[in-house]
Amino acid sequence: QVQLVESGGGLVQPGGSLRLSCAASGSIFSINAMGWYRQDPGKERELVAAVTSGGSTNYADSVKGRFTISRDNAKVYLQMNSLKPEDTAVYYCNVEVRRWSWSAPTDYWGQGTQVTVSS
Repeated sequence: QVQLVESGGGLVQPGGSLRLSCAASGSIFSINAMGWYRQDPGKERELVAAVTSGGSTNYADSVKGRFTISRDNAKVYLQMNSLKPEDTAVYYCNVEVRRWSWSAPTDYWGQGTQVTVSS
């Protein structure tokens, strides 16, 4: 089993900052890509940012220059600055894990954490 535990969501005023954290644990041989997605009610889940095992990053156009993704071993972080009301959503951590040396990579998801940007 692989568990993902997220933390760091909450209520913040426009222009404020939040930092999301996600820790992976369990039966893990290696971790490939790690990322953050978000979803509004009635909308599809969208990629916010991702980072590969080599450190390459990818961001949604809407968050470039404001959000920064980073990873440290089995943890991934999302630093969110200059937050806007349209950033309000449930944020999900996603990790691509190989549980054994011979196994194919499998996606795992966190439970989600609410981020609300409002005055």
